Amino acid sequence: MSLDWIYYGISWILLRWHALWDTIGIPDGPVLGTNWSWILSIVFLVVTLRVILFPVFVKQIKSQRAMQALQPKVKELQEKHKGDRETLQKEMMELYRVEKANPLMGCLPMFLQIPVFLGLFHVLRRLSPDNPRPTLYGWTAEQFHSATHSALFTAPLPAKFGSTPAELAALDAGSGTTVKIIAAVLVLIMMATTYLTSRQMILKTGWAEDPQQKMIQRLMLYGIPLSLLVSGSLFPIGVVIYWVTNNLFSLAQQQWVLRKFPPPQMAGKSGSTSARPASGATAGKGSAKNPVQPATRGLFGRKQAEPEPTTPVVDTKALAPKPGAKPVNPKKGARPANKPKG
Repeated sequence: MSLDWIYYGISWILLRWHALWDTIGIPDGPVLGTNWSWILSIVFLVVTLRVILFPVFVKQIKSQRAMQALQPKVKELQEKHKGDRETLQKEMMELYRVEKANPLMGCLPMFLQIPVFLGLFHVLRRLSPDNPRPTLYGWTAEQFHSATHSALFTAPLPAKFGSTPAELAALDAGSGTTVKIIAAVLVLIMMATTYLTSRQMILKTGWAEDPQQKMIQRLMLYGIPLSLLVSGSLFPIGVVIYWVTNNLFSLAQQQWVLRKFPPPQMAGKSGSTSARPASGATAGKGSAKNPVQPATRGLFGRKQAEPEPTTPVVDTKALAPKPGAKPVNPKKGARPANKPKG
């Protein structure tokens, strides 16, 4: 199956953003060793694609919520068919069918982004001075030449960590050491943001009860970031910029969705844990004189108790002795101090 339509689509979006920055007045030449028009074009290519895929992301969240709600039933089936893997799989597939839950929906956004990533990888890999077909996929010769010689802090976007000296010379790279440093830093950021993206979702939704799903979670949390340590050295710097930007967008998008629509069980846990310290502290000092006050938001979002009422319980003015009255002798009972002798 030909992926030319993906190459044309990615090139079209990339070139439209570059034309926009050129219209605004962002210089096409290097500033601080960086061609910002092409860097911003890659960044906003990510934004465009993620906005297009946002409805799919919403379906992913709904599917994950449905799978979480089914975890008690899944665990029950695992206990019931322990040792009978074939029957367990049939029962679980039937459960998913009846409840209209799709465990593969959680991976759909990633699967949809794979062709996009491969398309961008192909488009940026073509950026080479000796490419015989620079005008392929809707590029002009001028645009192709400009993108080929664009750089991030003097490191050409088509360059890689493992680029040979001949390849760097063809790209007019000033220093091979600078290219390796920039590429290495970007790869490490790519690994860290990939790990944080997976960790953020797992911490918010919890580990799956199903062993297969839990294994997939562990693979995504640890396996994929570690694999980038090797494959990242083969990616052009422009592709790594795309990946890092995509991860940062995912972190912000997941944080917004998980805060606005928290998982039910996590919302309950957070509510109970936040309530325990307040009630425990009051119960430790506890009496009817110190009722629990409603919590309010204080500095840095922490909950603080409202101050106690300052109205005195006992009228101290009524108990104070009157001017000129003799003190009361507690041994002689409760005779008024100002009673006349008689």
